Amino acid sequence: MKKKVSLSLDHKNLIRRYLLWAYKSTKEGFERIERKSTQLLVDEYILDYFSKNKFKMPQEFKVYVADKRRDELKLKFVNDAGKDFHPDYVYLKNRLKVIEAAIICFLGRKELVCMQRLYEAEFTRRILEARDH
Repeated sequence: MKKKVSLSLDHKNLIRRYLLWAYKSTKEGFERIERKSTQLLVDEYILDYFSKNKFKMPQEFKVYVADKRRDELKLKFVNDAGKDFHPDYVYLKNRLKVIEAAIICFLGRKELVCMQRLYEAEFTRRILEARDH
């Protein structure tokens, strides 16, 4: 497979916008599932810290964490054992890898890094500007 394809500026711009959209939409879908796992790491740390330091933990938070664990298992795995990945999760994970490879092929590694930074900046901005939490 070629590392980089030679294109006219118009085609390169069209491909860049399409790949940016594909990257963003695929990454959002993948992270919607992955977020549960990363949030659980933090939430379980908080639960453990409260427990070890004998701080009072609201029962609602314990229920919230248990519900999140159930949601993670449902979205990421085929069964409750947490061993076989759900086909949708595998598809999104693989699609993201292929889109990143396509960005490198058509636009170069620097453009992939740029898109990754744009994505991260956009989601950080959304978090900071959110008014519902």
